[in-house]
Amino acid sequence: MLYNLIELTLYRDEKHGCKLSLSRCFSDERWSRNRCITSMDWSPQHPELLLASYHTNAESPHDPDGVCLVWNTKFRKTTPEFIFHCQSAVMSATFARFHPNLILGGTFSGQVVLWDNRVQKRTPIQRTPLSATAHTHPVYCLSVVGTQNAHNLISVSTDGRLCSWSLDMLSQPQEILELQHRQSKAIAAMCLAFPHNDVNNFVVGSEEGAVYSACRHGSKAGVTETYEGHQAPVTGIDTHKVQEGIDLSHLFLTSSFDWTIKLWNLKENKPLYSFEDNGDYVCDVAWSPTHPALFAAVDATGRLDLWNLNNDTEVPTATAIVEGSRALNQVSWTPSGNQVTCGDDIGRIWLYDVGEQLCQPRMDDWNKMLVTLQELKNNQADEEMDKLTLSSSGPNSLASIVSR
Repeated sequence: MLYNLIELTLYRDEKHGCKLSLSRCFSDERWSRNRCITSMDWSPQHPELLLASYHTNAESPHDPDGVCLVWNTKFRKTTPEFIFHCQSAVMSATFARFHPNLILGGTFSGQVVLWDNRVQKRTPIQRTPLSATAHTHPVYCLSVVGTQNAHNLISVSTDGRLCSWSLDMLSQPQEILELQHRQSKAIAAMCLAFPHNDVNNFVVGSEEGAVYSACRHGSKAGVTETYEGHQAPVTGIDTHKVQEGIDLSHLFLTSSFDWTIKLWNLKENKPLYSFEDNGDYVCDVAWSPTHPALFAAVDATGRLDLWNLNNDTEVPTATAIVEGSRALNQVSWTPSGNQVTCGDDIGRIWLYDVGEQLCQPRMDDWNKMLVTLQELKNNQADEEMDKLTLSSSGPNSLASIVSR
């Protein structure tokens, strides 16, 4: 009896402290099967609604190329809440933030499209023109920035162009900014992030592996800084969003096809730290919306990792591998920070519950995070000092030449 009681207690403790447990999977035989998930977003007004965009299904040439589905994570419903589609593969999608019924999509053709869930129509009600005045390459990133009374849709494409749009008029962009490296080469933008509450400054990850900070307005409009560290295309970028406690909005994370995740400080153009535990492409990365030291990452082996920087920077704190080990392309936290979703390359979204001990921050986690950042900085300085010492004591160094 005592043995059974101990066993039960252990089971409860394990369950209470369970780091990652699969809650459910969202897929639709008709609309999502065999389609790679290209983006995910949560409704600001209805936090249970999850928007996902999908690439082409090569096995169904007669179906629309692009699909967007809205899933309800609250109810045990097996079909999507809303179904939208268009003629080109949807590479990015977002809720229109201040318009609960509108959904925006960035397509492979370069068009930005707008759907409205109030109309009995699954195709876009507005489209941007396919012309040189807008995008001519795939639109991998969309973001609505600003306030209720003054906001814009920002789109960035691999054509190196940033466009700012008013949702009332998608016939032409309000502003166009050419993102150029050293004033000549267009930056092929793969991912985009704005720091918290900032509408002017942003960071972009590029196809060639460099990361850039830039600003939309003012005398320095355009690219302001280059961050070099990745050796392959940057697949995901995310700025630190947790606003309680200490301001860490200068931090951002990047993931890349070079198998690494890198932590950066906007004020320094070298990475603060490189996470090198993955053995394949790292496809996306996302900070927790509630915990200052926690982030999620997904890779091409079907691995979802949660990293708590206050615990360990060498290995993830929690790991899950999805059924079939399919490549995971996207990762996103629920607004509450209690669950994390990841999207794979055959149209399935996996929703995981995150253990309370892992996702809920403690009072000292902000100060711990500052200590962690200082340690990373000190380690970086030590490594640079070691490199200098090695180079000065190498076979061609002045001291060795003199001694010969």
